[in-house]
Amino acid sequence: MFGLDLFEIALIGAAAFAAGAVNSVAGGGTFFSFPALLAVGVPPVVANASNSVSLWPGSLAGAWAFRRELKRFSRSLPILSVVAFVGGIVGGLLLLATSNAAFAKLIPWLLLVATVLFAFSAQISALVKKWKPAPEGVDERHIGPGGYLFQLVVSVYGGFFGAGMGILMIAALAIQGFKDVHEINALKNWLSAVIYSVAVGTFVIANAVSWPHTLVMLVTATVGGYWGAAMARKLPAIWLRRFIITVGGLLTLYYFGKTL
Repeated sequence: MFGLDLFEIALIGAAAFAAGAVNSVAGGGTFFSFPALLAVGVPPVVANASNSVSLWPGSLAGAWAFRRELKRFSRSLPILSVVAFVGGIVGGLLLLATSNAAFAKLIPWLLLVATVLFAFSAQISALVKKWKPAPEGVDERHIGPGGYLFQLVVSVYGGFFGAGMGILMIAALAIQGFKDVHEINALKNWLSAVIYSVAVGTFVIANAVSWPHTLVMLVTATVGGYWGAAMARKLPAIWLRRFIITVGGLLTLYYFGKTL
């Protein structure tokens, strides 16, 4: 769909490598890969679709890593998976129905929301736990109607854009009273994998993916994911979080400036 020169290959390849690495450590990889696609001239809607396809294998790997924890949710997981499936389809179709001009105007707002959610993720989790602690004597893995509705909204957002989706999921699970961080991560990774899988299928069928860009990023994002996992214990998490927040803030300001 789009031709590539060496500079573009190097730029999107490096950005995808960084995205894969930071996603394997803390999340927030979209802040690197999505703007890189815009920078090389890919239209906003195609860039978002291509970015989702590029980072898709990482979500599947994350879900597989927590397969033991997922076995504890034999009752709620099927319903949650259906909710994520439906939300992913709706979000993907909404993206495809959005014009490039309209999506370009949404980009700074979406980046702002994602940056704020990432920056204040710990505070959000603490607030929702304080607001609705798990009831005494009730299985903390129980998910009520409100939880399923929240997950549906998050799934639609994830299918449409994706950045910050993990933080929204963590908040939704915390509201339900979940305490075990490994179980929360297990559900987050699985539901993210479902949403991305459905969205990817939707984008591919609709021919909304720039395959030359996507194939380059698939390779480097996967390599970055392995490298990031290996480095996760050596790099202070606070440094990475501050770097991602800084990048997200600067990109938000930049794209707000472009819309003026």
